[in-house]
Amino acid sequence: MQDKGKVIIFEARYKNLPIMRKLFFLLLVAVMMSSCSKTDNASPFVRQADGRLWLGDKEYRFVSTNMWYGALMASEGQGGDRARLCSELDTLHALGFDNLRVLVGAEGEEYISGQVWPTLQLAAGEYNDTLLVGLDYLLQQMQLRGMKAVLYMNNAWMWSGGYSYYLQLAGCGPSPIDMEDFDGYVAYAAQFSSNAKAKQMYLDNVRHIVTRTNSLTGVAYADDPTIMAWQLCNEPRLFCDTLKAEFAEWQSQATALIRSLDSNHLISTGGEGLVGCSFDAELLQQICSDPNVDYITVHIWPANWGWARRDALDEDLDSACILTTDYINQHLSLSRELHKPIVIEEFGYPRDSFSFSPSSTTTLRDRFYRHIVDAFHSNPEIAGLNFWAWGGVVTARHEMWQPFDPFMGDPPQEPQGLYSVFASDTSTIRALTK
Repeated sequence: MQDKGKVIIFEARYKNLPIMRKLFFLLLVAVMMSSCSKTDNASPFVRQADGRLWLGDKEYRFVSTNMWYGALMASEGQGGDRARLCSELDTLHALGFDNLRVLVGAEGEEYISGQVWPTLQLAAGEYNDTLLVGLDYLLQQMQLRGMKAVLYMNNAWMWSGGYSYYLQLAGCGPSPIDMEDFDGYVAYAAQFSSNAKAKQMYLDNVRHIVTRTNSLTGVAYADDPTIMAWQLCNEPRLFCDTLKAEFAEWQSQATALIRSLDSNHLISTGGEGLVGCSFDAELLQQICSDPNVDYITVHIWPANWGWARRDALDEDLDSACILTTDYINQHLSLSRELHKPIVIEEFGYPRDSFSFSPSSTTTLRDRFYRHIVDAFHSNPEIAGLNFWAWGGVVTARHEMWQPFDPFMGDPPQEPQGLYSVFASDTSTIRALTK
């Protein structure tokens, strides 16, 4: 961009020169503009322009998955399994699922029921280096396969610490458990947007991660094209209608910090869309119109949001698809207005009969996934899809995750297998890839 600025100065300074010299400088301008264009097109980083995502001179669109546990599985410590990781990455790459949304790391005490273990931060600024090297290894292995990562650095929910972790460190007392006292947790977590101490600890963590250099490759994260985007949080939620200004402000502050540290990568919020903003369209527009937000994120959860009853998944599927279309269309309108693309980065539907078994059928899920894939192919504003979530080749040892169990697509607070897409789910994979 600096070169383009110089071109404008050249034109202004020499516009009154004799004709031959004018022609010379016009030629120089053309060469410099061409050089700028080629530099952009040759960039190995995914970029946003003209309401689309680009990689080089080609539009970048993808259908892929979430692998939130990737960095944990990549470590050489507890929970790590590098042989399985490499095998899973090979499978995903062969299927064309080359864009993975990954949790940077969990925070908080260990061995807490319903929460990820091991954790990256046991206390503010105190890091488990083994897990950081695991993240390094994941990025190295993804780079070898030409894959891209979206890295999110916080969570509105307790299963990886997130809001509740920072609020406890900020002196707000113990957090209600979200799966046992949801209303109590919402009231507690709502404090994050307005708690300066909690937000500062979060920003300190963001700075620590974004400025890291990969210990295995020697490449600074900010210079690593394997990373497609930094993401503020998994499903940041307003939680309190009286804190809308604060909710928007902390996200703006975080995106500005990331941009000041890293000019190469895309930034997104990780939000659900309108649901995360309590269906306040003006608030969502304010957040997404921030110049440091490069694309709009959308999550879609019919069973979790009450669009499909868990005991009537078949009966409610058609209406869930109608509501899904309406929800997507609302965000397409915002995309066109802001000239920014959409990524539907989470969507899920339970296995048939709300089963957790990998051997159960997925007829309803396949139809729902296909409905979203059709929307992707019909709307170029939708740059990508990340279904929730890859389970791979493992089998659950317990209905609810326990320390030392293998990781799969379902986080620890959910029944293991409910939303996971296993390598054996061939009909689901066909629905996503055909």
